Amino acid sequence: MEIVVVGRHTVVADRFRKQVEDKLSKVELLSPTARRVDVEVTRENNPRMAEQRERVELTVRAKGPVIRAEAAADDRFGALDLAIDKLNERLRRARDRRKHHRNHRPNAGATTTRPIDDDVLTPDNRTEPQVEAPAALAEPGDSVETTMGDSPVVIRQKLHSAEPMTLDDAVYEMEMVGHDFYLFIDKETARPSVLYKRKGWSFGVVQLDDACIGEAVAAR
Repeated sequence: MEIVVVGRHTVVADRFRKQVEDKLSKVELLSPTARRVDVEVTRENNPRMAEQRERVELTVRAKGPVIRAEAAADDRFGALDLAIDKLNERLRRARDRRKHHRNHRPNAGATTTRPIDDDVLTPDNRTEPQVEAPAALAEPGDSVETTMGDSPVVIRQKLHSAEPMTLDDAVYEMEMVGHDFYLFIDKETARPSVLYKRKGWSFGVVQLDDACIGEAVAAR
């Protein structure tokens, strides 16, 4: 299994790299198909964020969904320990899910739906800042950062590959990467969809209308 450690706005010392290798030794036990782990270390230079100035993000690439965990602390070794704990928990859940799927077939019609509140993510109640369009992304995994004018706001754009999946699978994969939202292609409708967390154990789904997709393609 390959381990790739990179630093953003910081230099990563050999001592930390050795610690990463030791801490990630259990990954192959929990995920035998893991072929690579990306480790990104970011240092925040803002004095107001001293208690979370070091951030560590771990991404396991294996057969199946990407599994990610991140954490921040006042030093990168502490952030690494917190991120490792989150990662191992998600790897265990992924392993248990694989075992469950091998022994059980999903129940048809188990998912129920209801309309999403109209006051969530509507054009009338959100602002749309003017951001200069970044360079085109050519390959899945490519990313680029763009600064919004003279402000300190930075927009990061990343290109992902996607396969059609069920809503249940989308919820699972969102939890595996530790995000509050997840972009996917709905297997039943073939529509680009965004799954997002609401309060408690509630989730919402926003889908693009087929007519809008056709108009966007025609306008290119």
